[in-house]
Amino acid sequence: MDPDPCPCGSGRALGSCCGPLLAAERQAMTAEELMRSRYTAHVYGNAEHLWRTWDGRTRPPEVHLDDTRWLGLEVRQTIDGGPEDTTGIVDFIARHTDGELAERSEFTRRGGRWFYTKEI
Repeated sequence: MDPDPCPCGSGRALGSCCGPLLAAERQAMTAEELMRSRYTAHVYGNAEHLWRTWDGRTRPPEVHLDDTRWLGLEVRQTIDGGPEDTTGIVDFIARHTDGELAERSEFTRRGGRWFYTKEI
């Protein structure tokens, strides 16, 4: 397991946090966990994870990443999105070298898997 700290800000090691999600070794249990893994995918330039975890009804044909250098994540609020829920909302701020991205994201759970749906 990777002992490096996970960039998502959970305080856990990458290998026991977002690493297994990025490697498709397991699925996110909650909407917030998926959102954190998607932030980590941006940090590491893992477009495949972003595409794979984006709801097929709303995702673009391809996911393109730029060279943004991400500096930190702050989850401000999570509404629903638990293991038994079918929808969830995560409000967060992702900081980068040129400023910050504040977003309120919607997630849905289908077939036991969480997917990013859209910004709301």
